Amino acid sequence: MYGAAQAIAAGVLSGHVGLLVSMEETGYTGGKTHRLTTLLADWNVAKAKRIGASAVKLLLYYRPDLKDIASRQLDLVTKLADQCIEEDIPLLVEPLSYPIETEEHYFQEFAKLKPHLVIETARQVTALPLDVLKAEFPADLNYEKDEGKMAELCQQLNEVSRVPWILLSAGLDFELFSKEVEIACKAGASGFLAGRALWQEAAQIGSRTERMRFMETVSAQRLRQLAEVASAYGTPWFSKLGADKDEFTPITQEWYKSY
Repeated sequence: MYGAAQAIAAGVLSGHVGLLVSMEETGYTGGKTHRLTTLLADWNVAKAKRIGASAVKLLLYYRPDLKDIASRQLDLVTKLADQCIEEDIPLLVEPLSYPIETEEHYFQEFAKLKPHLVIETARQVTALPLDVLKAEFPADLNYEKDEGKMAELCQQLNEVSRVPWILLSAGLDFELFSKEVEIACKAGASGFLAGRALWQEAAQIGSRTERMRFMETVSAQRLRQLAEVASAYGTPWFSKLGADKDEFTPITQEWYKSY
């Protein structure tokens, strides 16, 4: 959500790119280990569409093993999905796992749980009427070094996801994230959605001129490199839904009557 209106007003968005707009409040309620996402007050899908959004996004803190909290989070997704269906606009959901209680102090313990959490989250969340899953990588590369195991976990994630899925960067450095993108795309991911992996070093550059130069050169090249990987190995979104290119349902002359 931050910066959407400013980007539009400044005219910096090309007409050839989409605009993805967030719907959630920053942060969470309910406590650090039992997190609840809240929709942004005085904001809704209709407003996002009116300013030109191509799709909307919901960041969802999620632990499938916390059944009461998970149920409330799924209710929130359903509420937003209903708005998106009414407005005929795609919904992207970004579930994030997090440590609870003693896991906060033992990172390796949480790392062992992460594959199950990410895969089971994908199973539960994509049972709802969303359009794209923005998934975490189902392993922690600080502890998991076996690329064969990583590929197997990504394949499991692909099998349980009912919708096309893309990979989030989670603030990783670029080299690690590019490795994740290749493994995930080879296993069925349709691409990636990256932020800090592209530009995080720029935040430490004091000079605006140098900072912009970094974004226009290093960050842009990183984006091109990841796009090449996704293009080479990623699964087209329509293939995930069982359609082949140019073989969608034919448009009849009276299509508008049932639209």
